[in-house]
Amino acid sequence: MPSYSEERKASVLKKMLPPHNQSVAEVSREEGISDATLYNWRTQAKQQGSPVPGSGKTSDQWSAEAKLAVVIETAALNESELSQYCREKGLYPEQVKEWKAACIQGQLLEVERRQQDREQARKDKKRIKALERERHRKEKALAETAAT
Repeated sequence: MPSYSEERKASVLKKMLPPHNQSVAEVSREEGISDATLYNWRTQAKQQGSPVPGSGKTSDQWSAEAKLAVVIETAALNESELSQYCREKGLYPEQVKEWKAACIQGQLLEVERRQQDREQARKDKKRIKALERERHRKEKALAETAAT
């Protein structure tokens, strides 16, 4: 089983990252490295938080996790650093800004959903209490009727 240096792994992985976005099969043929090894490297890169789309997808087709990773990586960058980052990754700054807005919107929707859930739970509790009072009243009336 051949052993590859970290530099070699990094250069091969870079071919699967934007802007190149080469498929595993292409890189395998080009570099003479097995598909299984490349898939393993790609999986490891994903687990380390690298935004690796992996199947030649354009950046708009990336998974939500990959987009979130880009938003997190670029959160502390100023405009010029963001532009440099985007050039390296084959992205546009507008895409990153849209993804960030989508993350914020998703969070707002989540907060709103939780608030609606709490309100619904409150209404359900009130209804349950009213139904229990009604059941208790009916049981009492039934017991009185049975006693006479």
